[in-house]
Amino acid sequence: MNQSELAAFLKSRRDRVRPADVGLPTGPRRRVPGLRREEVAQLAGLSADYYTELERARGAQPSAQVLAALARALRLNGDERDHLFHLADRPLPPAAHGPTAHVQAALLGLLDRLTTTPAQVITDLHQTLVQNPLARALLGPPPATTGPAASFVYRWFTDPASRGVYPVEDHPHHSRVFVADLQAVAARRGRDSEVVRTVAALRRHSEEFTALWETRDVALRRTDHKRIVHPALGVIELDCHSLFSEDGRQRLLWFSAPPGTEGAAQLQLLSVIGTQDLTEGDRSLPQELLRGE
Repeated sequence: MNQSELAAFLKSRRDRVRPADVGLPTGPRRRVPGLRREEVAQLAGLSADYYTELERARGAQPSAQVLAALARALRLNGDERDHLFHLADRPLPPAAHGPTAHVQAALLGLLDRLTTTPAQVITDLHQTLVQNPLARALLGPPPATTGPAASFVYRWFTDPASRGVYPVEDHPHHSRVFVADLQAVAARRGRDSEVVRTVAALRRHSEEFTALWETRDVALRRTDHKRIVHPALGVIELDCHSLFSEDGRQRLLWFSAPPGTEGAAQLQLLSVIGTQDLTEGDRSLPQELLRGE
């Protein structure tokens, strides 16, 4: 691994990205031309100390997943992403799918413009590739996992904690929709090894999935009305929209609510509270926010 060149390349790309490009506020006290180190770390889902060590040409060789997250945070194009992997002495990842996939430029360009509504890009197996700040505030960051567990569909059927994002009474609906969507993806991809492994693992670990899979219901999840459980704002009713890439392997998801609805007001509050820690002892919001003042 060429640590010094990797560090210099990361800094040069960080200096190029403007805060507004990634949905971050700008201010008069900024001392750097682009992003701060801690901002890159936040966007990539890394600790600030870890990223700082990379820019100082120290620390261990970053994993492929870390490199992919940095490529997305720094808005690297395909050639720049490949160069980053070469400098870190890692093999190039698949171009179209998986948690290390490079976000397709058209979807990333649209995501950058969605600054007032939660939005994210996922793969067709529901692996989160990149989120804007509001999506992270609404849904939380994806876990740093690889293999089938990187897929939210896999976690939905194997990890009960993952279902806390939706009210219990809505779980049967989401289970049916997830499986019907996966049926359509599996048919389009054919005997793709990633899909085969995911389906096989789900059939081994979930009787619910197996029963739904055998119904053969097929339907891509293009739009949906969702109720999302937020730790501070409660249940938020939103419409979820999907825009598919040309090859169908990536999707831009964004959430909206009609003007004047409670969901629209909750989204405004979400932009205020952001991703602050809402653990026990910090779940209350200022009363003026709850009153809309």
